[in-house]
Amino acid sequence: MSEDVTVSGDPEGAATCPVCEAPVVAGDTYCEACGHALGAPACSSCGAAAVDPEGYCERCGLRQPTGRDHAETVLPGGAAALTDRGLRRSRNEDAMALLEAGTAVVTVVCDGVGSSPRADEASAVAVETASAALARGLSQEEAFELAGRAVTKLATSVDDAPACTYVAAVAEPGRVTLAWAGDTRAYLLPEGVPLTEDDAVETGEITAWLGADAVDVGLHVRTFTTRSGLLLVCSDGLWRYLDGYAFPVTGAPIEMAREMLRHALDSGGQDNVTIALIPLGDTHG
Repeated sequence: MSEDVTVSGDPEGAATCPVCEAPVVAGDTYCEACGHALGAPACSSCGAAAVDPEGYCERCGLRQPTGRDHAETVLPGGAAALTDRGLRRSRNEDAMALLEAGTAVVTVVCDGVGSSPRADEASAVAVETASAALARGLSQEEAFELAGRAVTKLATSVDDAPACTYVAAVAEPGRVTLAWAGDTRAYLLPEGVPLTEDDAVETGEITAWLGADAVDVGLHVRTFTTRSGLLLVCSDGLWRYLDGYAFPVTGAPIEMAREMLRHALDSGGQDNVTIALIPLGDTHG
């Protein structure tokens, strides 16, 4: 945490506000000139103690890095997942979970709806709620309902309804159960066979999501059996760049996920990128 005030270069060493540079008195909570909250965290770019509660520097405008800018998870059995802010977004509004539950591997990936407020909060609470429910052995339908309730509780008004898309997978030896709403996808590798269908119109606008303003959203559930391959679950930050892409066929899942991330970033990195890879069938574990 930075000091409450910064010291100017005048002979008397008068303290000044880090935003407007007006004189302030040591111990003040707010700058009387501009209202800035003194004692805020320091900006990672300009150094001013001027980062607001939303994570933006009030002096230079930079969004501060967070633990969600890039994160990776690798399970003992080899399953791996990563999420990345990408190159164009100020924050990562994707969220992911990857965990083991007995002989099963559970993953949930949610993509915050960019047109909704606090979309990063929606995806985070949906992932946390649904993954915990699936790990306890609840059904896909039950987990989805609980996640929907959690996201709905975030809304404070009709105009403040955080929202996110949703996909969840429970991979057991030889059997996978998928559930989704929105345009977050799953594929079977190495061929890249699509396992989900987008809830979207021709313009790309989604027609299903989690949130207080979601109406009559139905959950798609699919179960299939397989003895080999990899399950890929990803947000549109990856799949929008998959046309003509040759999926990697060698390496550990985390290495393959990093290679896919590099492809998405090299292709423009327009959106947040989240990738989960789970070995299936005889390769699981």
